[in-house]
Order: sequence, then C-alpha cells, then structure tokens
Amino acid sequence: MGITEKSACAGSHVTANREKLDVFSTRSLQHDHWPLHPSERRPHVSHLSNQSSSLDRGVLILAVTMLSTRVARAGLRATTQQFSVPRTAALNGLRAYATSAQDVKPPVSLFGVDGTYATALYTASAKSAALEQTSKALANLGATLKADRKLPGIISSPTLSISDKSQIVQELQKISGDKGDVVKNFLQTLAENNRLGLLEGICEKFETLMGAHRGEIELNITSAQELDNKAIARVERAVAKSVLSQGKKLKVITKVNPDIIGGLVVEIGDRTIDVSVSSRIAKLNKALTDAL
Repeated sequence: MGITEKSACAGSHVTANREKLDVFSTRSLQHDHWPLHPSERRPHVSHLSNQSSSLDRGVLILAVTMLSTRVARAGLRATTQQFSVPRTAALNGLRAYATSAQDVKPPVSLFGVDGTYATALYTASAKSAALEQTSKALANLGATLKADRKLPGIISSPTLSISDKSQIVQELQKISGDKGDVVKNFLQTLAENNRLGLLEGICEKFETLMGAHRGEIELNITSAQELDNKAIARVERAVAKSVLSQGKKLKVITKVNPDIIGGLVVEIGDRTIDVSVSSRIAKLNKALTDAL
C-alpha cells in the first residue's frame, strides 16, 4: 500500500473516530456528571481503542481532556451563580435605593444600621432636591413616635403580614405630611426589609445630618426644672460668644432631669460643662472621703 493510500486510510480512521467522539461528547454533556463506576465508561473507551492507532488514542485523550475541562468550568460557573444569588438579593434593598445618589456626599459620617439608612435617605433626598421637605416629614414622624410610645412596638412587630405593612406605610405617609415619592419609597424599603422598628432612630440621625448640612451645632441644656425662655436665651448668648460655638449656628435642645437637683449641665460638641448641684455634692463627698 502506498503512502497516499495509507494517509487516506488513516484519515478515514480519524474521521470515523472523531464522529464517535462527537457522539460520546454529546451524550456526556447531557448529564450533570461523569459516570461514577469505571464499568460505565469501559465500553466506550475499549470500543474506540480497539479501532484506533496511536494517533487516534492521542486525539481521544485530547478530546476527553477538553471535555472534562468544559464540564468542570460549567460546574464552577453554576456553583458561583448559586452562592452569588443570596448575596445579590441581600444587597438589592438599601444599596439599590441609594444608587441614584452615589455622587452626593453626606456632611458627617454616621454609624449603626439606623445611621446607614438615614444616610441613604439623605443622599436620595439631596439628589431629588428634597432635603428640607424630607426633613419636615421625618420631624413629624419622629414627634409622633415619641408621643405615642406604643407605636414603635406596633410597627416593629415580627408578625406583621405584607398587607399590614402596606397599611402601616400608608398611615406613616399621612403622618409625615409628605406628598412626594422619596419618603414613600423609603418607608416601603424599611417595610420590605423589616426595619420599620428603626424609624425613630433614623429620624434622629437624619436630623443630625441636616444640622451638619445647615452648619448647625447642637447645644444641649439639662436642668432640674423646666427653664423659661429668658434663661435659655442667656445660656445661648453666653455659649455663642465663646469658642465652644465654633462660629456655627446653635441648635438649642433642652432637657429636664430632676436628678441633678439644681444648676445646669451644658453640652456642646464633645465638651460638657457641669455646674449642677448634684455635681458639686459629688465633688464635696469625694473631697471629704479623700481627707479621711
């Protein structure tokens, strides 16, 4: 047999075996995995090897290797998708809500879950040019939640159905007095993520963001009894003239705490000025104890 005839014969063997490989590959890819028992593979391999030359066996090994790689990669992609789905679903709530406002930088950094939600609401409101509108809405919600102490427990109940949450969102929207979409969408996001119980804290932290946005600094005045407007004004003027104000507009917040007995406790920024009677008594007791 001449060289040409041998080449033709070898070519026919290769073609025939490649056709069998195609059938073998197609059948294998229809299953999720390779046959586990060696006897399940032996008929295919022996049938091919009995009719193959050394060149054909090389083609077979190459084809099987490539097929194994394809199956392994397919399994890896499936596994990656399986584990990525829960993470994607978990991030689609809050992150998707604030996606449109990523270029807005909040004036201060807040911590905690309620701080994260407050920051997301701030960025969304800033993007929609509705900061003041949202601030008023959250002030109304915060005041209502503080006035009715049963309300926070109701809206944070884990037994609420989807219908219950929908009705609560509608009522909260009415209380807020807001007719736009920013607050409404935000409340819906809280309900969907079972975070309505954080609403009171979110209202407080949103006001912190707005105070920083307006260039304000909080001035907390604690007294044993409620102060009249003249007394509050005197304290405010004294602090405004001092370096404690940092040249910013003061936002006065008054509190009543009978435990201080008398006097005042003034807090601004990270500074505390304690001129209460209880503080003086504590210092006197300490001095007497140290002297004995």
